[in-house]
Amino acid sequence: MFFVLRNRTYRHLFTAQAVALVGTGLATVALSLLAYDLAGGNDASAVLGTAMAIKMVAYVGIAPMIGAIADRIPRRTLMVATDLIRAGVALALPFVTEVWHVYVLIFLLQAASAAFTPTFQATIPEVLPAERDYTRALSMSRLAYDLESLFSPVLAAALLTQISYNWLFLGTVLGFLASAALVVSVVLPKPTPVQRSGGAFAKAGYGIRLFGTTPQLRALLALNLAVAAAGAMVIVNTVVLVRDHLDRAAGDVSFALGAFGAGSMAVALLLPRMLERFSDRTAMLPAAFVLIMVLAVLTAGLAAGVRSWPSLLIAWAVLGAATSAVLTPIGRLIRRSVSPADLPAAFAAQFSLSHAAWLLTYPLAGWLASGAGMTTAAGVLTAIGFTAAAAAWALWPADTTARSATIRTIARDHQPTRDGHGAVAARPYAMATTSHEERTDQMAA
Repeated sequence: MFFVLRNRTYRHLFTAQAVALVGTGLATVALSLLAYDLAGGNDASAVLGTAMAIKMVAYVGIAPMIGAIADRIPRRTLMVATDLIRAGVALALPFVTEVWHVYVLIFLLQAASAAFTPTFQATIPEVLPAERDYTRALSMSRLAYDLESLFSPVLAAALLTQISYNWLFLGTVLGFLASAALVVSVVLPKPTPVQRSGGAFAKAGYGIRLFGTTPQLRALLALNLAVAAAGAMVIVNTVVLVRDHLDRAAGDVSFALGAFGAGSMAVALLLPRMLERFSDRTAMLPAAFVLIMVLAVLTAGLAAGVRSWPSLLIAWAVLGAATSAVLTPIGRLIRRSVSPADLPAAFAAQFSLSHAAWLLTYPLAGWLASGAGMTTAAGVLTAIGFTAAAAAWALWPADTTARSATIRTIARDHQPTRDGHGAVAARPYAMATTSHEERTDQMAA
């Protein structure tokens, strides 16, 4: 899997992603402590919950707008600018004195992330055009996220034994500056300019329209919700399950979350070889139902009063593995479903729509657990996840060459631009109605 790091451009981009993730992880720990100082113990959770909601709103609202103009801005310029914005925000956070200052800065930070991440995701398939290399890159990206979730808290804990938490924000600044420097050091493919009809809102919604007119991308919308239902149970309620239901020590919360990360990493390492033999659909749909089966077993166990630490670790590891099996192939699925010119819009739409699912399940997991009990929370999330997984199964035809006829209608409004010599600069949708398998057969012929 690490063979793709021989590609200098990808190596620098992957390293930029990794150091930015570590910086973000340090900021998460520091922000928790900052909220505690500003609001006090009783209100710190409310401040952090509001900050998370602001994060999701920024992700859902900003990403489509960036996708609408991404083909007009050099990718390197856009990515470096967002890294510098994030570094500036992190530098300002230690100096805030009011809670509302935190909210404003968090919105700016996450708005910049909502511009950086889809642009990064849309660049990788052009840097690594070979299917096998791109699949490995997707697994590498998943692995980076999982390692960060394990490494950043440990690093933060070690640093806090020597320095105050405000200095952690300096680590965040250095991470984003290093990311910007790495992006500057490589030449990135230029985005293909495309001309789309309609106003600003129509252009911003173009990627979302792609999801609405392609069967497998409609299924991806449902899969996003299934993952969010299971993930919200883990992220929001692990601490309550470990501390209250199992009466374990605070340190065991990290072990439980580590089990989830370990399961995810194991599948991320195995998936490139598996996807050489199986289709994305074969990997993703069964994994979604595994998520729901584990949630259903958890619900039954909570209802029956079962209290088992080893069972929780196993359940979280399986949830992590199934989550990775659903999330890792998403880039392949999007690349096969849209034309190269539409990749920025499609990745921006996926970023926005997937976080809209989290915006629904995060508060549900917390409010239901607090108000109606953990069993009810697990049961409701199970029902949401099962409905979403079943919808994905129904929406994604077994014949992966299927395409919505509507996509051809959109293509008529999606005209290529021409350069100064009258040559066509892009042929959007030239391949959008032809599957990867069909193109392979045509090239072989």
